[in-house]
Amino acid sequence: RMSRHAKKLRDHDINPCVAETDATTKCMNDNNYNKDLCADYFLKYKSCRKFWHGIMMQRKRSGVQPEMPSAEERKKILESMG
Repeated sequence: RMSRHAKKLRDHDINPCVAETDATTKCMNDNNYNKDLCADYFLKYKSCRKFWHGIMMQRKRSGVQPEMPSAEERKKILESMG
C-alpha cells in the first residue's frame, strides 16, 4: 500500500513532473544507478520543477487557487505556449 505522501507524488493534479520523475527513475534503474548516464533526465526534471514552481508562485502572488494548476489546466498552459 502506498503512503499518503507517495500517492501525492503520483497524483498528476499535484505533481506536474510525474513523467520526468518516472523517466529519471527508469534511467537510473537501467544504468545501475550511474547518475552521469542520466544527467539529461535530471536536467529535464529540474527544468520541469523550476517552470511549474514559477507558475505556482505567480498564481500565489495573484491570489489564484489552487496554486498548482490541475493537470488539464497545465496542458492548456503548455499548448498556449506552443
